[in-house]
Amino acid sequence: MTQKERIEAVYRGTTPDQVPFMLDMSHWFYEKNRIPWDLSKAYEKPEYELLDCHKQKDVGFYMPNLGSFFKTGYTDDVKTTVVKSEDGQSITWGYETPIGIIERTRIWEEGSYSWGIRDWGIKTEEQLKVLGYAMSRRTFEFLPEKYQAWLDAIGDMGVCYVGLGYSGMGQLLSYWMGIEGSTYGSFDWPDTMHEVVDHINESNLRVVDILADSPVQFIVMGDNFSVDVQPPHFYAEWSKAFYDEAIKRLHAKGKYAAVHIDGRLGGAIEMIRDSGADAGDAITPKPLGDLTAQQCRDAAGKDFILSGGVSPDLWLPNVDVEIFKKAVIDWLELKKQSMRLIANAGDQVPPGADEDRIEIMRDLVDKYGKY
Repeated sequence: MTQKERIEAVYRGTTPDQVPFMLDMSHWFYEKNRIPWDLSKAYEKPEYELLDCHKQKDVGFYMPNLGSFFKTGYTDDVKTTVVKSEDGQSITWGYETPIGIIERTRIWEEGSYSWGIRDWGIKTEEQLKVLGYAMSRRTFEFLPEKYQAWLDAIGDMGVCYVGLGYSGMGQLLSYWMGIEGSTYGSFDWPDTMHEVVDHINESNLRVVDILADSPVQFIVMGDNFSVDVQPPHFYAEWSKAFYDEAIKRLHAKGKYAAVHIDGRLGGAIEMIRDSGADAGDAITPKPLGDLTAQQCRDAAGKDFILSGGVSPDLWLPNVDVEIFKKAVIDWLELKKQSMRLIANAGDQVPPGADEDRIEIMRDLVDKYGKY
């Protein structure tokens, strides 16, 4: 079977010839090859260099991080801006609306090869209302030719997950207010917080409906879930209704929904499983995660797909390769309890990873992953 066929089999609930193996190598690949990672513009074509790397290493593909599948617009009363500094070291996004203006800025961090948050854009209740106003006035157009171009480029090497983006609370936590600001806001301005989160989620559901009626097969959702950020009681109040509804609509049209869970897992796997998702993506066991591989399966039950398995720190050259190998084998052992399993990284192959470990994992999956 091809990697594509294996992944599809696991989602259908049938047993492939061996555990599917796929990796998100984008962050590692950009850093290794000093490729600019520009968040200020959409990537209009498939990332052929990254895909060639997957082919050369015989690694399954699934995550087009910088793929462009939607055209997002706004009603005439909302003006949007994206400004990159002359030195290329910062990007500022802004909304100008009849009720106010907000901006957020990210700064390039060479050490981690990523864009960090310099300053949260929302600090007042009035600014929060501006975000709700702007986000509720988004319009969307799916670009089928862009999606087909990725499918053609990936071929039998894997599948193409299409990202839905953050939920309403995810937008606040990750883009506009941060964990501290969002937590205080939920106590200080609960009515406005609920109103804004609902506005964003209602807008997101328009995207869900577009995807449900599109050729897309796999949708990835999530707020980079971690129970120290969104514990079950917080999720139940702020996010669960959206995920329940989005997944229900996708399933009604025969689509598959994976949810990105890349932080603390104790309670997170269960709450996402109970919202009806097919899979947990980026599942990260110990040592960076808080559960062992077996505890992940115990939390998931037999029918929820676990995609992940190797903690990011174990990819680094300062960690004994035998520890890395044991983590891979421990993950593959879970196939004896359920075929709802994908061998993957815990989130991503990190910048600075020992390149040999990519092929080491591939060979271990070939050896120990057969059914």
